[in-house]
Amino acid sequence: MRPIRDKESSKDPRQRLGADGEAAAEQSLEREGMKILARRFRCRAGEIDLVALDGKVVVFVEVKTRRDAAWARPADSVTSRKRDHMVRAARTFLAASGGTPPPCRFDVMEVLPGEEGILSVRHLRDAFRLGLWAGGLGKKRHGTLRS
Repeated sequence: MRPIRDKESSKDPRQRLGADGEAAAEQSLEREGMKILARRFRCRAGEIDLVALDGKVVVFVEVKTRRDAAWARPADSVTSRKRDHMVRAARTFLAASGGTPPPCRFDVMEVLPGEEGILSVRHLRDAFRLGLWAGGLGKKRHGTLRS
């Protein structure tokens, strides 16, 4: 894992853990062969932690980092409201790139401390679907997280 940058060291412990989790998730995606297109993409509609390219598929990634999973898995905190915000932000991202939207999917990365404090990353591919497909933007279908 990359060392914490000076800018990150001034944050409170929760913010540092979140930043470390996003860095670990990014490294994991790169090891899987994905190309990172954007980090912390923000727009009026919402935020997406990471946007990656997996072959020809654009992947919108929500990273959830927790100190432990005693009460629930980190992915359980990706609520329907958060999914809706991600979809709206994804639409904005795709519209800005112009042309016909490529195939896309929504992934969730769970990050938890493992052995000796090393972060463990669990990648939930295609964690939920809300109506984006190759060739256009569809009507929203309510989906649930899949593990």
